[in-house]
Amino acid sequence: MGRITARRRVTRVRRGAQPTTRVDVLAVEEPLEMRVNGTRLAVTMRTPGHDVELASGFLVSEGVLTRHDELTTARYCAGTDDDGLNTYNVLDLALAPGVIGPDPSLSRDFTISSACGVCGKDSIESVSTRSRFDVSDDPVSVDADTVLDLPERLRGHQKVFAKTGGLHAAALFDASTGELRVVREDVGRHNAVDKVVGWALARDLLPLRGQILQVSGRASFELVQKAVMAGIPVLSAVSAPSSLAVELAEEHGLTLAGFVRGQSMVLYAREDRIICGNGPGSEGERTVASEQEGIR
Repeated sequence: MGRITARRRVTRVRRGAQPTTRVDVLAVEEPLEMRVNGTRLAVTMRTPGHDVELASGFLVSEGVLTRHDELTTARYCAGTDDDGLNTYNVLDLALAPGVIGPDPSLSRDFTISSACGVCGKDSIESVSTRSRFDVSDDPVSVDADTVLDLPERLRGHQKVFAKTGGLHAAALFDASTGELRVVREDVGRHNAVDKVVGWALARDLLPLRGQILQVSGRASFELVQKAVMAGIPVLSAVSAPSSLAVELAEEHGLTLAGFVRGQSMVLYAREDRIICGNGPGSEGERTVASEQEGIR
């Protein structure tokens, strides 16, 4: 299997001091070509590891898979480096009979960067896939303090980030108990989420009702879409959401929290699920804002 980290000699420059050299640890980024029933679907830039989860989670976000038995096999295809060794960078997923594959019009004839999971699609309409799960009727509720603690808990499990400082992470938490279900890291925020969803698919846990998806960066449109497609009712992000992410969350009834940073957070959609102090929107020792604080 591919390496997760690589070591490189670097030069460090400090103001007013002589440059120094040292060996640094970097997060590995390599392409993964995803095929479905032998046909190339897309190439994504990812951190090697949990590739089957990544590819199957990607197919959940495309509206292809909702159950583990809809996927029969996943195997690495021939792909070798200069030494003739398998690079494990080509993965073919075989769907069960009767399962309809991805819409051919959505096939990517380009590489999906680690920064964007939906780049190049023709229109917003083609991205906003209709989910087979309805998150708007999920009766989940969660204490505000529980949500505010999630980024720190996630950081405590980011083992590769601690070495490299170069990976995003996504984690699944149970809203009622606060139990950590799974953590995945990747150079791409959307890949980390796909790996989490693929983990759940392999265990036939979809839809992920009563769960919280915590991400280490911003909440982009594609992350909201992936949460909706997996039936996750709550998405919590350390940084800001985009305007389109908020619109999609409102449209589907997903609770969206941004700027979740220990003492405060900003609720952008379905704030009724977050219980704070004497009720939603109340003031306590920790502040939960319904509008962005300090940034205009």
